[in-house]
Amino acid sequence: MNHLPARLVALTASAAALTLIVSGCSSGTGGGTPTSSNKTLVVDNTFDLKTADPARAFELTGSIVDKAIYQTALTFEGSDVTKPVPQLTTYTMSSDNTTITLTLTGTHTFSSGNPVTIDDIVWSYKRVQGIAGNPSFLLSNLSTGKPFAIAKTSDTTMTITDTAPNPALPYILPNPSLGVLDSKTLEKNGGTTDKNDAAEKYLNETSAGSGPYALSSYNATSKVVFKLNPKYSGTKPAYSRVVLQNVTGSSQKTDVQGNQAQVALNLNSQQVNGLASGSIKVAKTTSADVGYLWLNQDPGISGGVTDQPDFVKAVRHAIDYTAIQTIAGTGSTQPGGMVPSQFLGSLASDDTNSTDLAAAKTDLSAAKYNGQSITLSYPTDATLDGVSFADMAQSVQSNLQAAGIKVKLNGLPIATLLDSYRAGKLQAGLMYWGPDFPDPSDYLTFSPGEGLGLRAGWSASMSPEVTTAKEAAIAAEGDARAAAYQAWQKAANADGAFVPLVQAAKYAVTNGVTGVIPNAIWTVDLARVK
Repeated sequence: MNHLPARLVALTASAAALTLIVSGCSSGTGGGTPTSSNKTLVVDNTFDLKTADPARAFELTGSIVDKAIYQTALTFEGSDVTKPVPQLTTYTMSSDNTTITLTLTGTHTFSSGNPVTIDDIVWSYKRVQGIAGNPSFLLSNLSTGKPFAIAKTSDTTMTITDTAPNPALPYILPNPSLGVLDSKTLEKNGGTTDKNDAAEKYLNETSAGSGPYALSSYNATSKVVFKLNPKYSGTKPAYSRVVLQNVTGSSQKTDVQGNQAQVALNLNSQQVNGLASGSIKVAKTTSADVGYLWLNQDPGISGGVTDQPDFVKAVRHAIDYTAIQTIAGTGSTQPGGMVPSQFLGSLASDDTNSTDLAAAKTDLSAAKYNGQSITLSYPTDATLDGVSFADMAQSVQSNLQAAGIKVKLNGLPIATLLDSYRAGKLQAGLMYWGPDFPDPSDYLTFSPGEGLGLRAGWSASMSPEVTTAKEAAIAAEGDARAAAYQAWQKAANADGAFVPLVQAAKYAVTNGVTGVIPNAIWTVDLARVK
């Protein structure tokens, strides 16, 4: 198999190597030692869940859910996202890096009893493209948005072809949003490969995968319960039942201490302080999730304020980035651009995003700001790796008001915020972005006319220098890629809608279990926990 060259290695060895090893706690809720046939694993997570349908899911919790239910053509082993490995298929890349050939390997079976075929993989990918939901960009050209050509070439092989060289192709396919579905079952339950698809309700009730687990019950706001998939061809998970429940950070700590949960995924640095004792273990990595602020560039939404270049500069200089890191806690860092510090092409720092109150006031004067209030939205029921968005929003509000900018805070449930944000209807706000695949090209969505750019009203006709830098980054090859992506981020910082704020430390707290292995794409593989 051809693998991406070492120059595209995404994560540091230290992050890739982290595995939690713990022992000694009961593995059920409320104590006791369950038998192997009825063991229940309880995992606390702060939900940002919208759906269990892979072709529509694109949130962090959704990735945890779909990783447990669906297999992908390729996958990553543990924390190591530097090397795609086979799951349903092996792969080879063409010499010009435009085409990946997938070859079915092994025998895999859906929970329905239907065998996994190359037709199911082709159908699943075409469904992602046809529905044109949030994950559809994964199977589209970065520059033109044209969908990849997907074709069955034999009973065991298929190809995916981009219109331009795309060495990241093998790194895209492990994303849980590209999970392979049982096409025969889905077609009987509303599934199609176009926008007429109506299978989401079925997938939120039943699931149709070949992974280690199947859905037992699903509630996007409270909990998701998994049961074993008896047809799974891999190693049987240690737990026959898994409960993934929506719990706030403070309550996650209480749950782990009280044996009500074995895993907590969203505690912050203050909450884990002093927590490690006996069977309770704490492991820390630097999160690849980037917390950011956006300012809408659409004149119809901006109120004549947030789309003004000098106003954007004023905001960049008014923010106290050190205060944000203090809120995020020990181990947090300020990214120089939208590409996280672990990935190729990241920026260590950029003076454009630096605290300078005098410069902020000068910029504000140049913007002819007249005291209009801006509305800063943020999620109230989701966190950035345990860090409260409300706390960050209050800090930003205080910073901007010190520069002379009036700010009204608008806390919203994550589901409501995402709907409005994706529709481009919010003036300004705080949000986060987790990696979809471990390559800087994933972050080009934060460009004019691209997916995240459009959410911030940043249309393709705006900021031509940023678009030029984006195209240069796409075209760059070999060792030139890192510098090209850094240049794109500098251009976006100089004339763009997004302000990178912080990467928090990421903690996984366990009580009496092992195998909680952090992964930058799907957070944790529930089937690996023992």
